[in-house]
Amino acid sequence: MKTLASLFSLGAALLALSAPARAAADLELWRLDCGSVVIKDLSSFSDTFSYKGETRTLTASCYLIRHGTDYMLWDAGLPAALIGKAADTSQAMAPALAIDIPTQLAKIGIKREQIGIVGVSHNHFDHMGQAASFPQATLMIGAGDWKSLHADPLPFAVMSALVQPWMDGKAKADPVTGDRDVFGDGQVMMLAMPGHTEGETALLVNLPQTGPVLLSGDVVHFEEQIGNRGVPPFNVNRAESLASMERMADIAEKLDAKLIVQHDPSHIGRLPAFPASAR
Repeated sequence: MKTLASLFSLGAALLALSAPARAAADLELWRLDCGSVVIKDLSSFSDTFSYKGETRTLTASCYLIRHGTDYMLWDAGLPAALIGKAADTSQAMAPALAIDIPTQLAKIGIKREQIGIVGVSHNHFDHMGQAASFPQATLMIGAGDWKSLHADPLPFAVMSALVQPWMDGKAKADPVTGDRDVFGDGQVMMLAMPGHTEGETALLVNLPQTGPVLLSGDVVHFEEQIGNRGVPPFNVNRAESLASMERMADIAEKLDAKLIVQHDPSHIGRLPAFPASAR
């Protein structure tokens, strides 16, 4: 004889199956300018001694995703304290920033208070720099990277002070394990891609008109690393780095996704120039 609880569960399941499918939320994606970094010697990005003597300028990109009336910021770029300061090219890595994220948001009529989620691909300073401008938001970060923010000493390129509101417990942190469907409808997905850091993630945005867009985080820093399987010596795990590169490339191929390598200047033009958006 069925219990009342089991009958209730069966009834709830039947209701769910008979209910009309939830309409997909209107989705929109903007690329924001979050700075640049001059790399004095690009061989520091290869553990097989490639790029000897080559200098390159990498981009620092951030992205705004509108999901219906909800807003998510993907990566938070370089710290705003760099605005107005010339890049010190005598250093191995010389960051520069011309404009902050809130100023860019204002140009498209978005207030910083409207950002409900700040998702960061990983915990390096050039991806978390302006996160604290949005202390009302939930911080979504790979669980391994959230853990390493509390390490002593801190890992390479990690500055936990950049996310102090969440470190202090004054704002909500959401450490993400594995893949995560951000809004629960398959339109925006954080994908686990460890190797560069323990909790590295990429972001898949399934735009209705443009089609799938895959934002790389730092799975690679420039496109040729995919083909030559180039791994920087500062990555935390070489084998995981290679596996994540392969996964990212396979996803892009199988979904016919527009892959955006976030640090590659040649990929800037793959999305509309701000303030235009991709839909």
